[in-house]
Amino acid sequence: MPKKNLIVALILYVVSAGLSFGAFSYFSKDSLATNSSIDANKAGDPDQTLLSSLLTIDPSEARDQVCPLNGAYYTMTEKNAWEKRRPLFVMIENTPDSRPQAGLSRADVVFEAIAEGGVTRFGAMFYCAAQLQDLTLAPIRSARTYFVDWASGFNMPMYVHVGGANLAGPADALGQIGDYGWEGNNDINQFSVGYPTFVRNYNRIPGKEIATEHTMETTTEGLWKIAAGRDWTNLTPERIVARKTVEAATWQSAYKGWVFEADKVAAGSTSRIAYDFWTGYNQYSVEWNYDSNTDSYKRNNAGEAHVDINNEEQVASKNVVILFTTEKGPIDEKKHMLYTTTGRGKALIFKHAQAPIEANWVKKDREAELEFVDVRGKNVELARGQVWISVLATDSEVTY
Repeated sequence: MPKKNLIVALILYVVSAGLSFGAFSYFSKDSLATNSSIDANKAGDPDQTLLSSLLTIDPSEARDQVCPLNGAYYTMTEKNAWEKRRPLFVMIENTPDSRPQAGLSRADVVFEAIAEGGVTRFGAMFYCAAQLQDLTLAPIRSARTYFVDWASGFNMPMYVHVGGANLAGPADALGQIGDYGWEGNNDINQFSVGYPTFVRNYNRIPGKEIATEHTMETTTEGLWKIAAGRDWTNLTPERIVARKTVEAATWQSAYKGWVFEADKVAAGSTSRIAYDFWTGYNQYSVEWNYDSNTDSYKRNNAGEAHVDINNEEQVASKNVVILFTTEKGPIDEKKHMLYTTTGRGKALIFKHAQAPIEANWVKKDREAELEFVDVRGKNVELARGQVWISVLATDSEVTY
């Protein structure tokens, strides 16, 4: 081929490749954004159909069935739905660019702790409140070892994440997930599931341009569909606990849970709770303000109302628990942290705007349930409704 023709061909190839890449990038981004959790589930494809309204509840049906996670009351219709499943324990990020998140207002329980570099992350549990609607959850992020430990105390819930810390050493969350036998029993890692259960929605926050790492979405029904497809329903597999084999059992029968109040409790005057995870990291400062109309604490994140983008509601919890524990780190070049998750430590429990209960948290081992006990060792009764647990270093200051 003449040299001139070779040069022309090379130029045409480069231009063509560039145009192809640009078009692929554009349409890939657009398709992922528009094929978000609801759009991806097209009614014409029975394999992809997920209902946005899942159950029909008779308005006269009694709400007398107790959610095993947070003690809130639901109908028998909802209980019949959740008893076919195990809870979801979902990793959701909290960088300023990720806000507002999706799903937190409907979580039954939320754990909050530093992920790295002063940035907090949530481990949110979805079970009872998620039966009526297919909830979008976002943005999903990576696993951390201490969240794995807290999740372990809930009798093998579905653990949902996008990859995770994987450097050799005590912060190796992905290695631990493998060692604990979760990969074939309850681990839902986006790396092994993918589209359409997980999608990158670049337009999930209207009018806000966000980087790729803040775009991962999923849905509660999509996750439970994956679990059902893998035969991970409400039956937990046999496990070895304290050198004894624990036979397979339904999730509900093997989970004891916390103790909740039997009677209505009068409100007090402790109307504001505030704390920082790390001094000087004001983007993660937390403030809770008591709302007497709902008997709950409404959450501010970095001085602004913490809103769930799904419903534009401010996140509100019936219980705010401050769990003090030993913080260590960063322990490696990725700035990974460690927290003491077993043993015993101090806790403050806020409910009904009363003065906080000075309690102790107890977790005998990784698979043991987390308990809150008073000075006499008696279980503290929690209010019925969302339980929010913020994990702080032992020397942290809480004002109220």
